[in-house]
Amino acid sequence: MLDIAYPVTRAILFSMDAENAHHMTFRAISTAPRLLAAIASMTMGPPSLSLAREVAGLKFAGPVGLAAGLDKDGVAVPFWPSLGFGFIEMGTVTAHPQPGNPRPRMFRLVDERALINRMGFNNRGSENLAGRLRALREAGRWPSVPVGVNIGKSKITPLDEATDDYVTSTKRLQGLADYFTVNVSSPNTPGLRSLQDRDTLAELLPAVMEAAKGTPVFLKLAPDLAPEGTADLVELACELGVSGIVASNTTIRRDVLRSDPDEGGGLSGRPLWKLARSSIQTALDTANRRIPVIGVGGIERADQVQELLDAGCAAVQVYTAFIYEGPGLPSRLNRGIEN
Repeated sequence: MLDIAYPVTRAILFSMDAENAHHMTFRAISTAPRLLAAIASMTMGPPSLSLAREVAGLKFAGPVGLAAGLDKDGVAVPFWPSLGFGFIEMGTVTAHPQPGNPRPRMFRLVDERALINRMGFNNRGSENLAGRLRALREAGRWPSVPVGVNIGKSKITPLDEATDDYVTSTKRLQGLADYFTVNVSSPNTPGLRSLQDRDTLAELLPAVMEAAKGTPVFLKLAPDLAPEGTADLVELACELGVSGIVASNTTIRRDVLRSDPDEGGGLSGRPLWKLARSSIQTALDTANRRIPVIGVGGIERADQVQELLDAGCAAVQVYTAFIYEGPGLPSRLNRGIEN
C-alpha cells in the first residue's frame, strides 16, 4: 500500500523544498511507526531467509541496507526493517549537537536521479542518540536487524582533537549500537577529508576500536581518492584489524553529470555509480576478502546489487535511489537477487 501510493506521494514531496519534504516524512513516520510498519510488512517485509548472511560477526537479514544520512537521529529505527532492509545505519552523529550548514543545503537533480547535499552533519548529538537507542532496547523494541551508527567529527572540534571527538561518541554508544562506521569522507565538514591520511587514521582507528570494546568498527572512504590512496587506506584497515570497509561516500566531482548545477556539496545517486563502482573494486581487490566491503553509491537496480555481490561485496547500502523509488525499493532489490 505504501509503495503503490508512492508516485502520488513523491509528486507532493518533490513539489516541496527537499529538506522540508524530509522532515514532513519523518514526522509522519514518528506519529504511527508501529501501524506503518505493520502495513509495510504486509506487502514488503523482511528478505527471504536465503539472503541472510554474516558480516563481521553480525547477522544481516539480507544484503540491502539503509545508508547513513537518511535517519541521522535514529527517529525511525523500528520502522526500517519492515521495508526489507537487512541492516540499517543511523547518523552521521557527532559528539556535539550541531545545526549543520545554512539552508538551503539539499537539492534534487531530478533528470539525473541525483541529490546534492551540504548538510554538514546536522544532528542532535551522540548523547541524544544514545538515549534514544537505550530507550528502544529497554522497551523491547529493538529491530531484528543490526543497527549501526555512523560517527563524524563535530565542526567545532579542531582537527588535532578529532580522535577524542570520535572516541567520545563511541563510548556513549558502546553497548547500544551493533556496529560503528568511522566517517572521515564527507565533503561537507571543513577539513574532515584530511583525516583520510594514513598517519592520522593509524591513531584514530585504534582509539575508536578500543572505545568500541569489541563492537565491529567499519571505515567509510570517499570515492574521490585516487586508487592508490584507497588501496593504501584499505591495507591500513586490514593491518589494524578494522572490521570492514564502506565504499563509498558522496563525491565532489561534477564531471559525472550531464548538467552543470551551481551548488556545492556531496553528489549522490545515479551519476555516482561508475565512480563508486571503481572505488569499490579497488577496495575489494586490496582487501582480498581479509575484511568485508560494503558497496555504496548510485545503486538502484537488482542487477547492480548482484554485480557487487558477485564481485565480492558482503552487502550494499542505498539512500538516494530510496528517495526516488520509494519504500518498495529494498524489497524489489531483494526479490530481484533471490534467484
